[in-house]
Amino acid sequence: MTPNPALGVLFHWIGGFSSASFYVPYKRIRLWSWEVFWLAGGLFSWLLAPWLFASLRTENLLGVLSAAPRTTLLWCWFWGAMWGFGGLTFGLTMRYLGLSLGMAVALGLTTAIGTLGPPIFHGTIGEIARSTSGQLTLLGIVVTLVGIVVVARAGSAKAREVPSGEAVAEFDLRKGLAIAAFSGVMSGCFAWGLDAGQPIRDLTLAAGTDPLSQGLPVLCVVLLGGLTTNAVWCAWLIVRNRSFGQFFGAAAASGAGGTDGPVRVPLLANWLLAALGGTLWYGQFFFYTMGESQMGRYGFSSWTLHMASIILFSTLWGFALREWLGTSARTRRLVWGGIGLLIGATVIIGGGNMLAAA
Repeated sequence: MTPNPALGVLFHWIGGFSSASFYVPYKRIRLWSWEVFWLAGGLFSWLLAPWLFASLRTENLLGVLSAAPRTTLLWCWFWGAMWGFGGLTFGLTMRYLGLSLGMAVALGLTTAIGTLGPPIFHGTIGEIARSTSGQLTLLGIVVTLVGIVVVARAGSAKAREVPSGEAVAEFDLRKGLAIAAFSGVMSGCFAWGLDAGQPIRDLTLAAGTDPLSQGLPVLCVVLLGGLTTNAVWCAWLIVRNRSFGQFFGAAAASGAGGTDGPVRVPLLANWLLAALGGTLWYGQFFFYTMGESQMGRYGFSSWTLHMASIILFSTLWGFALREWLGTSARTRRLVWGGIGLLIGATVIIGGGNMLAAA
């Protein structure tokens, strides 16, 4: 298959929009505690959707996975589990560092580790840096990191200016940097899991799978690792908070999104919203694997495109939901500048990949 980086960038943007949108349905779930709606949605994100779409879009899914080397399956699962730790600790980064510094450190590390880790590990980074196309791609990665910092600073300014903005009451630089470093490195492990799944891609292509869908069987294994980490944590919270009954209609206690008196829980609506949000979350990697398949020699740059598109569309969702009302003109200029940098970065990276393909 001849790579088409322009099409790959488009797929990455669709995936970024899907990722940026998944929490919108979650915000409409009522009377469920966090651990309940997170696990309910996660069952669709990390288990049902991956296996359903891989079964529909690839050939002989179970045969391919059973033929894959056990070490490949183990590493894919392991990196997925490590990625799960990164997601679970991301909130603590915001808690101790605030939005601006927390996002800049955690997302910057996630982008750098997830993008540059595989080519460094495989020893190809030198070859990439010596070519014009590789230099252009690496420049796009740097521009993405700058864009992340600018958007994070704009978000911090918004938190100070709007009435709902919250100060960092528990600011702790040493603890916050340690957690941010852990979260950023662990979150980047997802890209390592996808990279470790190359033997699975080879097997599914040999079975007759369309090249666009070659990454879907890998997602099944990597996301099982993520499910393991998140399910263990949510299960512990469910036991501690005695919230298991919420899955079947019990209301969350007051202070956890519930109410003081007897209420009727919109159980069907909650499950449908969890299914929609969870499937949207999976959609980011459904399109990610398609985009990665089109990037050619510099497929490693897909992780940067992924992160840039998520931040870009998350910020635009904030405008759509009127979260930036009340901010100063300077703050709005700052956030639009960050958006411009992220858009420019995707163009630069796409251009580098197109040059390499040519």
